[in-house]
Amino acid sequence: MTDLSPQAYAFLADVVYRRSHIRLGADRQAFVTGRLANRLRELGCSGFDDYCRLLNAAGGDHEAERLIELISTNHTHFFREPAHFSILARDVVPQVAPRAAAAGRGLRVWSAAAASGEEAYSLAIVLAEQAAVLPHGWLVEASDISQRMLDRCRLGIYEANKVNLPDPQLLGRYFLRGFGEREGMYRVKPELRRHVNVMPINLFQPRYPLPRGQDVIFCRNVMIYFDTESRQTLVDRLFDQLTPGGFLFVGHSESLLGLRHGFRQTGPSVYERPLN
Repeated sequence: MTDLSPQAYAFLADVVYRRSHIRLGADRQAFVTGRLANRLRELGCSGFDDYCRLLNAAGGDHEAERLIELISTNHTHFFREPAHFSILARDVVPQVAPRAAAAGRGLRVWSAAAASGEEAYSLAIVLAEQAAVLPHGWLVEASDISQRMLDRCRLGIYEANKVNLPDPQLLGRYFLRGFGEREGMYRVKPELRRHVNVMPINLFQPRYPLPRGQDVIFCRNVMIYFDTESRQTLVDRLFDQLTPGGFLFVGHSESLLGLRHGFRQTGPSVYERPLN
């Protein structure tokens, strides 16, 4: 297989940016080579120039989606950045739940970069524990750009050593232990999975296929891959997607510093859309 030339890398970086707004800098060439090596072998491509021709040919859209999946970083785990889940349970749910109930609807929460589902199910567990103050129920929308990750999210099956929860009692309450060929695995119980709606969403697609007026949006550890213009576009869209009084959580390594926005910061990487 031939090396990834600067021209081929520029072409691939452009495809990735146009479709996902993920910016691949010059320092990511070795990373891209490693991520795509097996895919080129699967396709029988002689090298990266051959792969670029495939992407540029009629019907290349499907492979472009696969390219984005391979390039995307999907590092996640249950209750990652745990302070956010404490803030959600202690401070946010008591504020947004009464407004949702007064409107006669369930609580709406969106995990906007859900990957394989650990964040979405962590949110679901927090809300299940708060069910007494949610008379009309609740729903977590779990979305990601990677269909492969979403397939794992729908299954809700995870290695036992990766199901690390803040309270050991939550394991028996919300997970089933695997037996036989599923030994060493846990699956999210169906009664919790029913509260998680899984769908593919590109954060920059023209319209989002979910209701506006979300009460809480978790969009964490994804904006670090975007340039300033893309972050601005995304923050504007997330602001519009929230109900007044709703909350946006971004990653601890992220902030809205340097962006124009109407949010009010209420905690570390936590922002509220004002009621007025």
